Amino acid sequence: MKFSIDLHIHSGLSPCGDEEMTPNNIVNMAYIKELDIISVTDHNSMENVKAIMQLAEQRDLLVIPGMEVTTKEEIHVLCYFKDLSDGLSFQKLIYNGLPDIENQEDIFGKQIVYDTEDKRIGKIKKFLLNRTCYSIEYIYDLVKQYNGVMVPAHIDKKAYSILSVLGFIPKNLEFNTLEITNKCNLKQLKKLVDLKKYNIIQNSDAHYLKDINEPLHFIDIKEKSIEAVFDFFNRVQQ
Repeated sequence: MKFSIDLHIHSGLSPCGDEEMTPNNIVNMAYIKELDIISVTDHNSMENVKAIMQLAEQRDLLVIPGMEVTTKEEIHVLCYFKDLSDGLSFQKLIYNGLPDIENQEDIFGKQIVYDTEDKRIGKIKKFLLNRTCYSIEYIYDLVKQYNGVMVPAHIDKKAYSILSVLGFIPKNLEFNTLEITNKCNLKQLKKLVDLKKYNIIQNSDAHYLKDINEPLHFIDIKEKSIEAVFDFFNRVQQ
């Protein structure tokens, strides 16, 4: 069965995310756009995921717990988890790996934590757009320890992607799934990566409500469940 996805969305927790990216607004926009499965992947934090998951239950919308981590090499990687509690435990280590530099709201934007009524219940002190002190190899192993999966983010972008930083995809990191942007030049990308070896997800990386995916990108899975999505992530292409 094919299910429409957007597995890379930012909430107002990311300083670069619009303040209208609240839990209710994100869930309702995904519902209006007839998406089946989403993931809110804020920079180096998952503090808004719980509220979003609770709201999504009312809309028959599946939410995959996740975050977008910045490695020591300044590579963006999407980290998805089967269980929210595992993700939140992972989050603590990622937060500890950020430099002790406070966010400057007037320059970078606010880092807002919301409840299910979109009330602002807190802010994150550290600047979330910084890179962590952990290598991509370390984070890859750490994600596995918490029963998660790592997906290199927007590999076709000219900055903060595994290809722009390293120039290749390391074979010792056994990725089965890669993310590309909605504006990806597939012809050009195929010169750099044999895409047939990977499962491909195409997400919005939305920072504004209007940019959340239309129902144009799908994954083929047996049912709408987190377990089935992880089966897709881990599927080995022959």
